[in-house]
Amino acid sequence: MQEWANQLCENRQFGSKMTDSKYFTTTKKGEIYELKAELNSDKKEKKKEAVKKVIASMTVGKDVSALFPDVVNCMQTDNLELKKLVYLYLMNYAKSQPDMAIMAVNTFVKDCEDPNPLIRALAVRTMGCIRVDKITEYLCEPLRKCLKDEDPYVRKTAAVCVAKLHDINAQLVEDQGFLDTLKDLISDSNPMVVANAVAALSEIAESHPNSNLLDLNPQTINKLLTALNECTEWGQIFILDCLANYTPRDDRESQSICERVTPRLSHANSAVVLSAVKVLMKFMEMLPKDLDYYGTLLKKLAPPLVTLLSAEPELQYVALRNINLIVQRRPEILKHEMKVFFVKYNDPIYVKLEKLDIMIRLASQANIAQVLAELKEYATEVDVDFVRKAVRAIGRCAIKVEQSAERCVSTLLDLIQTKVNYVVQEAIVVIKDIFRKYPNKYESVIATLCENLDSLDEPEARAAMIWIVGEYAERIDNADELLESFLEGFHDESTQVQLQLLTAIVKLFLKKPTETQELVQQVLSLATQDSDNPDLRDRGYIYWRLLSTDPVAAKEVVLAEKPLISEETDLIEPTLLEELICHIGTLASVYHKPPSAFVEGSRGVQHKRLPGSAGSGESVESPDPGSASVTEAPPAVIPSQDLLGDLLNLDLTPTSTTGPPAPSSGMQMGAMDLLGGGLDSLPPVPLRTDTPQSPQPLHQSPSPPDHSPTELGGDLGGSPAMTAGFGAPPAAVPPSFTAPVSGGLDDLFDLGGGVGMPVSIYVPPKTLWLPAMKAKGLEITGTFGRRAGVVQMEMTLTNKAMSVMTDFAIQFNRNSFGLAPAGPLQVLTPVGPNQSIEVALPLNTVGPVMKMEPLNNLQVAVKNNIDVFYFSCQYPISMLFVEDGKMERQVFLATWKDIPNENESKFQLNDCHLNSDAASNKLQGSNIFTIAKRTVEGQDMLYQSMKLSNGIWVLAELRAQTGNPNYTVSLRCKAPEVSQCVFQSYEAVLKN
Repeated sequence: MQEWANQLCENRQFGSKMTDSKYFTTTKKGEIYELKAELNSDKKEKKKEAVKKVIASMTVGKDVSALFPDVVNCMQTDNLELKKLVYLYLMNYAKSQPDMAIMAVNTFVKDCEDPNPLIRALAVRTMGCIRVDKITEYLCEPLRKCLKDEDPYVRKTAAVCVAKLHDINAQLVEDQGFLDTLKDLISDSNPMVVANAVAALSEIAESHPNSNLLDLNPQTINKLLTALNECTEWGQIFILDCLANYTPRDDRESQSICERVTPRLSHANSAVVLSAVKVLMKFMEMLPKDLDYYGTLLKKLAPPLVTLLSAEPELQYVALRNINLIVQRRPEILKHEMKVFFVKYNDPIYVKLEKLDIMIRLASQANIAQVLAELKEYATEVDVDFVRKAVRAIGRCAIKVEQSAERCVSTLLDLIQTKVNYVVQEAIVVIKDIFRKYPNKYESVIATLCENLDSLDEPEARAAMIWIVGEYAERIDNADELLESFLEGFHDESTQVQLQLLTAIVKLFLKKPTETQELVQQVLSLATQDSDNPDLRDRGYIYWRLLSTDPVAAKEVVLAEKPLISEETDLIEPTLLEELICHIGTLASVYHKPPSAFVEGSRGVQHKRLPGSAGSGESVESPDPGSASVTEAPPAVIPSQDLLGDLLNLDLTPTSTTGPPAPSSGMQMGAMDLLGGGLDSLPPVPLRTDTPQSPQPLHQSPSPPDHSPTELGGDLGGSPAMTAGFGAPPAAVPPSFTAPVSGGLDDLFDLGGGVGMPVSIYVPPKTLWLPAMKAKGLEITGTFGRRAGVVQMEMTLTNKAMSVMTDFAIQFNRNSFGLAPAGPLQVLTPVGPNQSIEVALPLNTVGPVMKMEPLNNLQVAVKNNIDVFYFSCQYPISMLFVEDGKMERQVFLATWKDIPNENESKFQLNDCHLNSDAASNKLQGSNIFTIAKRTVEGQDMLYQSMKLSNGIWVLAELRAQTGNPNYTVSLRCKAPEVSQCVFQSYEAVLKN
């Protein structure tokens, strides 16, 4: 349709003196017959008029395919306008008449050699739009000529045609060498040809992410930057988007590119500006923050973004959605531009709400007074949705900027005094959150809140007020009367209010037992006997049993100290934010979702990451045993990528098996999706790691700043049935060596001293992976173990919510060693409030592989009937040491020599009070096998081997001096990236 529009517009330049509207008027019944006669007329003018009528009929949806042969006959003409119209018809009907379309091939070939470059370009453009397999092979020669045409207009049109042809028949394009010709066009002297070549290669690369078509290097980048200054605006966008996919070698190159892209920020086209911002945001990651240019660049980024807000509302909205991402990544860019986000009276509601969101993100101690004054003004507007959001924004300011909390509470109280119903209700909801953030600080306002009880009619506001009364019942003299007034219409209330009322009255009873016994019996009776809501009934029974069996325990549970709420709970998860920054100026930046969430098929789903935050560029390979003969299959290679697949791409789908399958089975997912649409339909949930209260074991990840709402922690458990299936003792130890080897270096393998039998495998203690406050009451602690050759994720699931949890499922993101669940998460019974259940999930290593940072990081999604929760944890790499990891001595010696010296890593292991034999036994329990032991001048040297599940071998030398608690561990591996993780396993096993 776009092609028709473009060509119809072009036709106007040929100056038809009559208007085209007459062609769209309704004609009589014999229309097709008359048109046929006119198309075969000898008069050129009559033919042209007939073709125009045909195109008009086609445009309004009439079927004029019967005229195909007659219209094709009109192709043989020198009149450019008529030729364009015929080509337009051809594009539309060639697919339904492929046999007839072949008739046009000769004309295409002839037109591609026409002296007029416009006709040559028209022919090649039409060829690309005719999506008929039968004729594509006939078009290769004309296209090849046009790609090398002397006229740049023809070359730029032919470049785009290659991308269209690739979409129809990719193999043909590759066989004909068109891709190489396209790459050559990047060096073309004409900037528009360069831009179209880049656009075509980018389009093809999107559908073939691993093809590496755009092999960007400093020389190519220089050519693109040179062409950038002379392109049309859309050509500039293509080139800028291509530049955004390049990763500079160092900060100097990054600065050089930024300097040459910066002038695009002042372009009149907003799409060019956003594309330039995208490039600069990405390359800024590589610039040192203490660099003068870094500060200059930050200052240069603000004005163009501000200018975008003076455009029409639709463009403003797109700009604001992009600014929202930029502010989350680099708030310092716009920290002095708060005023431009103040709402105007004539802004549409969607612009107002987006501006409000950005104002909160930019709020700081320096500008909070200005922001609060503005928000108070908004709260008196007439637009109800906007007013509600403004009142909530005041509460968010109080939680974000502690110094402003008192002023925010005062502002909210002023708004409550207005007695405007919806304002009062929103204010009460946010004051509840302020009480949670600052306990025992602002409770003096409760009296004012209680005065407005009668005006509350919305469930959320009523529930918030009931929570306040129950939480601070000891400070409210008539708390029992207030709650009793809600109880009168108990069955008419929403479930949210009923649950809150039940809890509040139980709290009141625990604080004032003598005065409220009758009230608590009344609410328990209403909840358990008169209600048909299972959640309400269950909570009522739990409270009833708690109060009747152990009032002290009830007090500890119901009146437990609540954790403080976090500052901003709506920030985008960091990995997703990085990806969205790489998609600034596209639909992904407006939806705030990765392309894979809304683009069907394989196109456009390639994940992108900012430089500096991705893993290293080296791939991990397994050792080559050199001259020794090892009959192992080649080990899996860990691909190194600049991206992290995020858990939003995953579907939590159960297998159809009822018990744990064999560990070797792949992760075959059944047809039923527990979520309906998988996780794609869910909003992105940020990932975060918090510092636990207890000291961290070696395998736990370091803690980034606390600024996202969902935690990365991790222990997933299993039912007793699962545990029983995988609780067998460790696999038998491989047989020890017999005769020692002598002579030269082989004397290393003198086995004097012997090695005893191993102890059981070391399993780290469980750690907190997912805290309840971040997962709506679901707490997960866990660890990893290896039992009978099967890796297991051993978890304890604890329900700290007030509702029953069921329908558990689990999914892993791609990871370094392909860890994946070998079966569904078996939680066979519902987990009631304050209940815990142990789960052992067997894992295999046949899942999708992608290098993570750190190497042993695992991202997990757990789903239950309430929501889907995300966390990450780190598994000890020793869990992946397989039972057949004991090398033959000759193979060990050959492999040790074969591994380069630079691949050797040395570590110091301190405070290990074990002799070498005890250490050997302990390590052998974790599949770290001692090949030989040697004692030289009171120093024991153990030579050890271990093999990872993906076939990577690690060789070790452990030196222990008698009486010295410090060991030296030397590790050799052809994949040195794993050495640090292996040493951590040594430390964990030997010290526990």
